[in-house]
This record gives sequence, C-alpha cells and structure tokens, in this order.
Amino acid sequence: MLDPKFIRENIDAVKKSLKDRNDKADLADKFLKLDGARKEVVKDVEELKSKKNEASKMIGELIKQKKDAESAKSEVKELTEKISVLDDKLRGIEEEYRFVLERIPNIPHESVPLGTSEEDNKLLKEVGKIKEFSFEPKDHLELGKINDLFDLERGAKITGSGFPLFVGRGAKLERALINYMLDVHTEEHGYKEIAPPFMVNRKSMRGTGQIPKLEEDMYQLKDEDFFLIPTAEVPVTNIHGDEILREEDLPVKYTAYTPCFRREAGSYGKDTKGLIRIHQFDKVEMVKFTRPEDSMEEHETLLKDAEDIIIRLGLPYRVLSLCTADISFAAHKCYDIELWAPGTKKWLEVSSCSVFTDFQARRANIKYKPKDKTQKARYVHTLNASGVALPRLVIAILETYQNEDGSITIPEPLRSYFGADKIA
Repeated sequence: MLDPKFIRENIDAVKKSLKDRNDKADLADKFLKLDGARKEVVKDVEELKSKKNEASKMIGELIKQKKDAESAKSEVKELTEKISVLDDKLRGIEEEYRFVLERIPNIPHESVPLGTSEEDNKLLKEVGKIKEFSFEPKDHLELGKINDLFDLERGAKITGSGFPLFVGRGAKLERALINYMLDVHTEEHGYKEIAPPFMVNRKSMRGTGQIPKLEEDMYQLKDEDFFLIPTAEVPVTNIHGDEILREEDLPVKYTAYTPCFRREAGSYGKDTKGLIRIHQFDKVEMVKFTRPEDSMEEHETLLKDAEDIIIRLGLPYRVLSLCTADISFAAHKCYDIELWAPGTKKWLEVSSCSVFTDFQARRANIKYKPKDKTQKARYVHTLNASGVALPRLVIAILETYQNEDGSITIPEPLRSYFGADKIA
C-alpha cells in the first residue's frame, strides 16, 4: 500500500493515478476525510488521557492528605467512560480507514503509457521472424488430439471446465519445460530455487495485494481462511514478511515452480478455446527483493531473464509496456511478453514483468537494514515476473514447431529434458 504520509503530501498525484487507472476517484477524498477524523479522535483521546492521569494523581495526593477524594474519583470515572466511547469510535474509523487505504493502487511510473484500455498498451519491440508455413498450420487443439497430449473433456469431468488434463507426452513436455526453466534461472541467471506451499493464508494474500481488491478471482477453502495460490509470487514474496534483511544480501532472487489457480471472474467468454485461458496452469516465477535505488534497473534485468527463455526456444515474441488502465493494482510499471501462436493466430501473453516499489513491502512489512548502522531500516522494493507461464508456452511451441503430418519437432534446448527430438 502507499505510505499515508505520501498520500497526504501528494494528493493530486494520487487522484491523477486513480483517474488514469480508471479506478474510483473518490478513494483519495475518502482517505483524507477519514485521516482527518482519525487524527481528531486520537487528539481528543490523548487530551482525555492526560486529564485522567492528572485526576488520578490528585486522588493519590488527596488520600495522602486525608482529604475527600470522591470528586476526583468521579472525574476519573467520567473521563474513563468518555475515553471508552472515543476508543470505540476510533476503532470504527480505523477499520474504514484501513479499508480505503488498502484499495488505493500504486502510482504508475512516469514512463507508463497513458491509456483507457489494453488497446493503449505500447509495443516496444518484436523479436524473431514469424514462421511461414507451406501448409495451413493446425491449432494446438488439433495437434493435441493427433498426438494425444491432453484431454480437456476428461479434465472437465474430473473437476470442471478450465482444468486441463495433460497425458503422456503432453505431461512430459510440461515437466521438461518446468525443469529446463528452473535450471536456466538457477544455474545461469543467479536465482535460488524455492518449493513453496500451494496454499496461503489471508495475511499473505493481503501482503502482495491480491486481496481485498481481487478476492473474487481467488479460490478460497470453505472451512479455513486459506487460498489456493494464484501465482508463486504470493508465497515467495511473503517468505520475508515481517522480516528485516541486510543491505549486503540484496538483491535477493528466488525462482519457483507452482501450479496457479484463478477463477478468471469477469473473463467469461473471453479466450475460452483450448488452453488459452484456464483456471489451473503451471508457471515458473521469478521474485526479487532490492534496494529502492536499484529496482528500476533490476526490472529491466528481470525482463531480460524472461526473454532469454523464449529466445533459447527460438520463438518469435513481442514486448509491450502496459498502459495506466491495464497495469495491475500493485504494479508501478509492467512489461508483458507475448508469443505468436500461428495456428490460433493470436499473440498470447506468457509473462508479466512488474516492479512494485515498496507497495507490497509495506503491506507485508519487509525491510532491510542499511550498511550504515546509523540509518533506520527501510522498506525493500519487490519485483516479479513469469519465467515463463505454461501452457500458453506449450501452445506456441506446438503450433510453431508443427510439421505438415501433425508431428511436433522439439526445440533443441529441450531435447535432453524431453528425451526425444520429435513428438510423432
């Protein structure tokens, strides 16, 4: 969340951010109103407590002097009752204050394009040449059927629509890609591998900003206040919740494979064909904790680490800078990487690469102690990116590397992981 002091001192910038994001413009005014009311009640409580302390001392003095202390006792009782009433009032204001504060999004970086929808995202670059076929390329659904790679009907029978069942070489391709990406990120990009829980508590979801804003998109357990993770970002970022890191240890870089679970509320009817938009999918994630002065540079490096996977696999891709209306609630700036799927004839997002400044760190209470021991602990900056997400990567590989007979050539870097150079 934003620093309340920052909001007070930069209220115009906060209002502009809300407008640019197509968010509720009245959140800033509600915050100021509640912030003022909160201060007034705190001031009144402190004044009453001061009077109560004086009256309590007076009782002691009167008793020492063997004088009547009933009037002072009555005053203390009256002050105690007034303080109790104000404390109840303060709790109500604090609850509403927190509710509003947690719904104010991060401020977009000055380089984020201004826009009203995803149509205003800025194309930064296209890399690689889109493959030309001597035949009409099939889509991943047809290729999956020909090669018996996944079974969406049985997946729907087991759980429901949007929960795919990978079988045989389809399951093996998923596993090969996950192992390949983890090895590249750990052995060459300098990340430490993490195997986190696949469920988290409400505090962890709040820490990374998924709730309360996006709670309807999450899968929650009925009898416990746990959530299935929407991304490894949540458990991995919260590893250091309520902790103070050392400046000399920054940046801290983690990578993790997890399944991800999302309701995709509000996306009904959009990209529902095949594996494009599903409720459970696999993803390798990268998470960073950095010094504030390093976060924007580390954001560019994070993007390169995600791009590197795609470049090695020989897939054409493009990078977009998301506009103010399309960046996530917690993001300060975000790049999307999209792959071309020639059979589906669409660009498919496989990575969102975001820098959050101290927005998540404030919510999760993650700080670092500067080398200069005279300085106070400061909030870290957090970043994350998909490195990269499946199964859209699978879609792009199947459709890009297909042959006329329906077989699939395995990209060279994957062959040792997959154990063959072709699915036929």
